[in-house]
Amino acid sequence: MSGRYLLRRLGLFLYTLLVVSLLVFGITQVLPADAATMLMGENATAEQLAALRERLRLNDPVPTQYLRWLGGVLTGDFGTSMRTGLPVLPTILESLSRSLLLAALSIGLMLVMALPLGVLAAVRRGRAADLGVGVVSTLGVSLPEFVIATLGILFFADYLGWLPATGYVPLMEDPGRALRHLVLPVATVSLILVAHVSRMVRSEMVDALHTDYVRAARLKGLPEGVVLRRHALRNALLPAITIVALDVGYVLGGIIVVEEIFAIPGIGRQLIVAVQNRDLPMIQAGALVMAATYSVVNFLADLAYAALDKRIQYG
Repeated sequence: MSGRYLLRRLGLFLYTLLVVSLLVFGITQVLPADAATMLMGENATAEQLAALRERLRLNDPVPTQYLRWLGGVLTGDFGTSMRTGLPVLPTILESLSRSLLLAALSIGLMLVMALPLGVLAAVRRGRAADLGVGVVSTLGVSLPEFVIATLGILFFADYLGWLPATGYVPLMEDPGRALRHLVLPVATVSLILVAHVSRMVRSEMVDALHTDYVRAARLKGLPEGVVLRRHALRNALLPAITIVALDVGYVLGGIIVVEEIFAIPGIGRQLIVAVQNRDLPMIQAGALVMAATYSVVNFLADLAYAALDKRIQYG
């Protein structure tokens, strides 16, 4: 991977963040209700609202506000929360760490389940195993997050009493309790991801099993497990990586619903509270950080492509 490619990707990354910052800042300017009114309440006098707008510099022209905010971002200052009065960046990073833990566990569980299921469905094509994987995939794609989450809470928390319904415990505070609280949210997100990826792996594996290089490997007398792992699955994983990278966008979006249902104080829930309270710095910083996270994941997907297929050269 050449330095020219890395510089090009860095330029694209910065350009993406600039466009996102413009869009997010513009959208926050047209949100219903006024930030000063949201902070002081509808009973505030006109003089009080005017004084607050002046103090927050909300009366400045929008381009001036944007450039001032962008200058702060470039120096690591994302502003101060209008709701709590605390610096935005530490709050966002703390919330993001909780969301990334949930996302990482969900994606890890998805890979552990989706790859074997996809391979099994391809190898047993047209049989009961293939039908079973198809049913699971269809359910995962069809049911929205809130339905899966609600069913999980009703059955595993309310009926069986095996798991807590909601709440969050920091992992370092009590690992056992923390993992028990994460089981249902992780399972909710993973089921939908498994549906997407297992279908893609199955489709690509079916095609790979009928290629000349797989036939040649079998004619050489290689064990079937080696043929599946080294020849068929390796090539079938390339399109799956694209789906996983795209699903990160789903995770960042769908995790908002999951965090709200299970009362997890992640970045999704943080953004919901920020929107409800018209906390503009928190909304802007949260959206920008999520966009940066998605861009980094796409770059890592490119690296995975190059590692799996040596024919791919980035220059």
